[in-house]
This record gives sequence, C-alpha cells and structure tokens, in this order.
Amino acid sequence: MEETLLLPTSVQSKGVVYKDRNQTIRRIVAQFEGFQKEYFVSDHGPRAAIVALRAGAVLLTRQYRLLPNRVSLEIPGGRVDPEESPQAAAVRECFEETGVRCRDVVPLLEFHSGVDIWLNYTHLYVSPKVEVSDAVPDDKRAFVTLEECLDMVFTGKIVDMLSITALLALHARRTRGRAEL
Repeated sequence: MEETLLLPTSVQSKGVVYKDRNQTIRRIVAQFEGFQKEYFVSDHGPRAAIVALRAGAVLLTRQYRLLPNRVSLEIPGGRVDPEESPQAAAVRECFEETGVRCRDVVPLLEFHSGVDIWLNYTHLYVSPKVEVSDAVPDDKRAFVTLEECLDMVFTGKIVDMLSITALLALHARRTRGRAEL
C-alpha cells in the first residue's frame, strides 16, 4: 500500500462490515491522485478516564485483561454513554470500578488513541479530592504514589495505553509547574 503526504480527492464509507455492542467496523476508501487506499476503521466510541488522587497517591483499579492474560493495574475509565458528558462518564466509571467518588474534576488531556484505523477519542481528567466508599471491595483498588506508578510503567507492570498516557501527562503537568495536580 502506498504512503503519501497528499490529501485524498475523496473519502467514502463503503458500509459496516462488523458490529457488536462494543464496536463498529466500517470499510472506508480514500481516493488519491493515481491510487486508492482501503481502511477498516474500528469505532469504539469516545471514552473517558480519571486520575483520582488521595494524599498525592494515584488510584489504580485491578481488573483481569484478556490479552496480557493477567490482572492489570490501571486507572479507572471506560465508554462514554450517549446521554452523558465525558467528565460524567469518567466519574461514573471510577465509582463503578473502585467505589471512589471524585470531586473537583479538571481536564488533564484529550487524544486520539489511533489516527488511521482506530476511532476512540479519549478524554482524561484528574480529581485531587476523592471520597472512598465501601461500595467496592478494597482488593479492587490501590492507591500508589505517582513515582511508583511510573516505575511500574517502565518495568512493564502497567501496560495499557490509557494508564500510561494519563500517568505521563500527570507527571508532565507536575514537572511543568502544576503541582496542585
């Protein structure tokens, strides 16, 4: 397949080739001068996640994940439902996964997980104030210092893109003079 710096002369959806409750895969054809490229775009919808802080420590949730075939430590987050804002989704997901209620939520970063075949625009937030409830067992969550989280990123204990991006963004914010986060 040719790579190009040119913009396509047309982009056309050729329909849905697969759909389930978590994703829709569309066949897209981009026509360029002299050639065309076919893409299969996997649309997972928008997602949101939150870095919840308690006494400076980051909240991580424990969940089994298929591809690494292990219990993963990660920041809480998930799908944005059609009727909710990304911020409300991040707060909801955090409470559902960990029993932690987030307060004073502020934006941290927004990004595309992929820019060609994966449609999953992501909103990251940070909450410097939390309330821990007993709605979820303690073994589903852990509060870990940011320094320990970064060590886990670089030793392969935290491997998911969402958590890595959020933790590095928080670290960058702190080192660039936003110590309140």
